[in-house]
Amino acid sequence: MQNMNALELSASIKSKKLGVAEVVGAYLDLIEKKDKQLNAFVSVSREMALTRAAALQKRVDSGDELAALFGVPVALKDNISTSGIETTCSSKMLSGYIPVFNATVVDRLEDAGMIVVGKLNMDEFAMGGSSETGILGPVRNPWDTTRVAGGSSGGSAAAVACGEIPLSLGSDTGGSIRQPCSFCGVTGIKPTYGAVSRYGLVAYASSLDQIGPIGKNINDCAAMLSIISGPDEKDSTCVIDKPFRFKLSDSASLNGTKIGIPRNYFEGGIDGDVKQAVLDAANELMSAGADIVEFDMPMMDYMIPAYYVIACAEASSNLSRYDGMKYGHRNHDASTLYDVYRASRSEGFGLEVKRRIMLGSFVLSSGYYDAFYGKALRARALLKNAYNRLFESFDMIISPVAPTTAYRIGENVEDPMKMYMGDIYTVSVNLAGLPAVALPCGFDGRGLPIGFQLIGRAFSEEKLVEAARVYQHRTDWHKGEDSVVRGQGAVDGSYESREEREYADSSRRR
Repeated sequence: MQNMNALELSASIKSKKLGVAEVVGAYLDLIEKKDKQLNAFVSVSREMALTRAAALQKRVDSGDELAALFGVPVALKDNISTSGIETTCSSKMLSGYIPVFNATVVDRLEDAGMIVVGKLNMDEFAMGGSSETGILGPVRNPWDTTRVAGGSSGGSAAAVACGEIPLSLGSDTGGSIRQPCSFCGVTGIKPTYGAVSRYGLVAYASSLDQIGPIGKNINDCAAMLSIISGPDEKDSTCVIDKPFRFKLSDSASLNGTKIGIPRNYFEGGIDGDVKQAVLDAANELMSAGADIVEFDMPMMDYMIPAYYVIACAEASSNLSRYDGMKYGHRNHDASTLYDVYRASRSEGFGLEVKRRIMLGSFVLSSGYYDAFYGKALRARALLKNAYNRLFESFDMIISPVAPTTAYRIGENVEDPMKMYMGDIYTVSVNLAGLPAVALPCGFDGRGLPIGFQLIGRAFSEEKLVEAARVYQHRTDWHKGEDSVVRGQGAVDGSYESREEREYADSSRRR
């Protein structure tokens, strides 16, 4: 069961080879067994999930028409609102907060017969690139538990990579789905801004945030995206007319597809193993019929500054609501309104969140607005125009996701600028509101996963998914997580047998 992908699981449930409660119970047991070492989950809703599984089994037994992912367990990043389930954003500020409503994506998953089994660990309020800033401690990478899982959706990627859950939802503000997928060796989709409702997503940077799926392969992710995408009257920024509908295809050809590759992404600062793996992926796409053309990515030096000015400005505004008065953490010893604000926010927010609030407040302040925030907005407009010109020549762009593989826990905590620069290849996608898919493409010399991304024009998810299918049809890198699932060597530090060790080693060398 654990080696099945999500679509296979659902097919087995609908054919009555597996029971819904049997599947859900098996994954709940895996979470209980493995997660003490990974710290991917912040909460598990065992009783609620099993009760729902029993109700869904009745629909199977009655012969109802069932959706593609019916009966499949799913877990959610802990910044996605769930009715009756604590939603904390991995922050002391929201500790104990239980929403009274579901995010739109949660309602859509449940309407499709999926079962929410728990909430996943993350960077506090999605602010971070390593899933180390949350109040419950760091998420550990299943391939090497001394290393980070990436962020801010580290729990979402690690849980899928280790087989604790077949599918998860994360959110991507500047690479927060794609970078953890790269670090953990799984597949993810960052949808076009406005393709998936943000209603019920706790806001970090409202013009950049987007919810997306993480899974074992592109078909699972595409099936989940078709469920959660579509218009929503509760979110005025959700501008898509209808949900995506991805056709299953066995095509292994990309004839006629023109893919750009930015040569300046491979100059300095990128690990040699990462560079080679991404170039090998480009060659594989070329072998499938794609035309690969080099170009220089414009405005590369301005991407990180523009992103962090805009993201922090929006964060300082969005997080102003957590004042100790309406909801969230409150200091009860304060004697004045000012003291309530000061003490509650000082105690409730962690260091990285405070750093970004302060930076955002500074760039929005009188005398600095035009010098920083105004310029960042102009740079963002220029970047959008640059992408529009590029997509007149290319169907999509291939690039690395991150310049390195997963680094050690604590290695970059004291050097925020180094961590911020790790977003160099991902933030432009969010600034321009574009879609991207992240795919595993190899391992470095330490056996750690490497990923690449395909970037397309707005609402070109169908083309990106098709190209990703072709790549995964021709390669086995997306099956690399089987060595974590079966051998468990990276999780518990030992293999049960020599055969399992050899299986894991051979998987890493593929």
